[in-house]
Amino acid sequence: MAPEHALLDLQPTPERIRADIVEGLSQVPKRLPSKYFYDAEGSRLFEQITRQPEYTLTRVELALLEAVLPDVAAAVGPGLRVVEYGSGSGRKTELLLAGLHDPVAYTPVEISRSALTASVERLQAQFPGIEMLPVLADFTGSIELPAPVRDVRDVLVFFPGSTLGNFTHAQSVELLQGMRALLGHDGRALLGFDLDKAPAKVEAAYNDAAGITAAFTLNLLTRLNREIGADFDPDGFAHRAVYARERMCIETSLVSRRVQTVHVAGHAFAFAEGEAMAVEISQKYTRDSVATLARQAGLCLDRWWTDPDEGFALGLLAPA
Repeated sequence: MAPEHALLDLQPTPERIRADIVEGLSQVPKRLPSKYFYDAEGSRLFEQITRQPEYTLTRVELALLEAVLPDVAAAVGPGLRVVEYGSGSGRKTELLLAGLHDPVAYTPVEISRSALTASVERLQAQFPGIEMLPVLADFTGSIELPAPVRDVRDVLVFFPGSTLGNFTHAQSVELLQGMRALLGHDGRALLGFDLDKAPAKVEAAYNDAAGITAAFTLNLLTRLNREIGADFDPDGFAHRAVYARERMCIETSLVSRRVQTVHVAGHAFAFAEGEAMAVEISQKYTRDSVATLARQAGLCLDRWWTDPDEGFALGLLAPA
């Protein structure tokens, strides 16, 4: 049986969060980092989003992953260490670990303490033979991962949910280069990619009728008020998500409902009525755009699977 897991805590400090927020609000246009969406309430709301009828991505990805897991397992082989970026609730991880051949260790890197501890406790009970090495951290930073007790043949990086799309092109290349460094000569990375589709379908997923996505976005302001002493008025902002198809990108903003001033760490930031503050992007992809992105990071697209409607894909990337 694997030993009890120990949590490596590298979570951003309040000082780091304040510095990021001041930097973002000092830009034109103003912006807030989407990585801070995921406090306990943000993680809970995101799980609700994935169950909304308009948000098909998670259901489609789970079905696709289940269907192609034998191919994935054959391609990557046994004896792996699985490293997951942004593990969330771990629903997809359960499928992956169950489908692989004798995985040795699992390292989730997750910024939400509540999501990380809950998923690792559940996975430890379900997979007692797999060493759990959780890391509480922002996976976009430089992280030295804890070493497993048992020998590992190779590494599989798991980055589902099309989360890569939440980063700019340059940031995506940098993230993939970080993955490339973990893979060595023969490792692999399994990523999810939400594909380009009709704008109405894309926009509906980010503007659900129940208003869960809007609550999720606005919860960021509540978190910043609580954790770093900001004085955002969540009722003074409105959620907006629009698909810019020429850039294949959903652009999510919080729009000021009125003239107002927000204070953070001794700085005052004035908002005009109707001024949009960028909080998240969500890039959509084609097979060609994924292959190009991978190539720029020193990787190649080894395998590609899509759902029957070709709205979502899983790509297996290998060192070039």
